[in-house]
Amino acid sequence: MRSRNSQKPGGRNGDPRKSAAFVRLADNLADTARGFYSRGWIFGTSGNFSSVVSRDPLRLAITASGLDKGRLTRDGIVIVDENGTALNSMPRASAEAALHVAIVRNRNASAVLHTHSVWSTLLSERHGDAGGFAIEGYEMLKGLNGISTHDHAEWVPIIENSQDCDALAKSIDAVLTELPNTHAFLLRRHGLYTWGKDLEEARRHIEILEFLMEVTGRTAAAAASAVAHSNVAFGD
Repeated sequence: MRSRNSQKPGGRNGDPRKSAAFVRLADNLADTARGFYSRGWIFGTSGNFSSVVSRDPLRLAITASGLDKGRLTRDGIVIVDENGTALNSMPRASAEAALHVAIVRNRNASAVLHTHSVWSTLLSERHGDAGGFAIEGYEMLKGLNGISTHDHAEWVPIIENSQDCDALAKSIDAVLTELPNTHAFLLRRHGLYTWGKDLEEARRHIEILEFLMEVTGRTAAAAASAVAHSNVAFGD
């Protein structure tokens, strides 16, 4: 009979986080978080990042709750099950783990990344009542999976935020089912979610989308400023 402390598959003393494969994955997630922090796309403990460990049973490596992403290490990565619950004896996972699980299932994604940049947050409020907005005509759109021309309109849906993550996961699943070709969505007054067939693709999507969010936001701000100056000039 196997003892409680005997070695099990996946790592020393049965801890899957001790396996070489998980260590590599955790290091990549932590490096991704620190990189995004340095670029101003996440701040403090905001944001969360995950990658699929196994499909059957479904297991995700994901950032633990409440950690400064600018200092994140592999020790801040935990494993959650198909319900978004951290495995026994591991630190508490991000409260949004259920959202990652919903995206992985709906999109068959292998990685999900969530940032909190200023521009994505501002745009989520500016276009929140419309339920989303289109980004079109930019060469950088070709960095999104399956897009081969700048002549493309990428619809970015905006979903109302909620502290009830189970209900929010259902809302996300419904939107992604309705919009099978979208590459990302925004949570209103919250931030950006995107995904990929692997962590590399998901990182690329973040880079492309954060660029497009900033361009869109700055363009709108410049247009509003021009109108304001014009009104002043004409005495309106």
